[in-house]
Amino acid sequence: MPTPVRTSYAEIVATGRDILEESGPAGLTMQRVAEKVGVRAPSLYKRVRDRDALVEAVAGATVEDLTRRLEASDRSLEGLARTYRALAHERPEGFRLLFAAAAPQQLVDRAGLIMVDTAAGVAGEAHALDAARLVTAWATGFIHMELAGAFRLGGDVDAAFEYGLAALRRGLGG
Repeated sequence: MPTPVRTSYAEIVATGRDILEESGPAGLTMQRVAEKVGVRAPSLYKRVRDRDALVEAVAGATVEDLTRRLEASDRSLEGLARTYRALAHERPEGFRLLFAAAAPQQLVDRAGLIMVDTAAGVAGEAHALDAARLVTAWATGFIHMELAGAFRLGGDVDAAFEYGLAALRRGLGG
């Protein structure tokens, strides 16, 4: 008689995302995931090849989460940037993982094309990719600094983010 299924791939990945947020990249281990989903580590290897595959799956799930959120946003330049920032605040370790080699490029491209489409409406088709890169690079840098606690001079960081978005829109011709 076959052994009953005690966990699913989706549960493993969701648990991996939670562990990543709780313990950082070093804490995301096969053993820890196995314990949390209630199986022995060797059983986990039936669903996930190794830790690299686990990290890739967690990164992929984070990109898919971001893409769903971007698709559900109002698709404005500001709405996309706010959505991006919200994910970073909710899942800072997952946000950092978006920039690792582990994030599947096809999924990253899908999320990026949402920004390119929006940027085309602001800066024109000829400059859509450049504008999308500018907004994404600015937002990513701002968010990384924010998460690192690098804004130490006081002031309202939320207002600064909004100021930056308004300045970008003006600069892009919107």
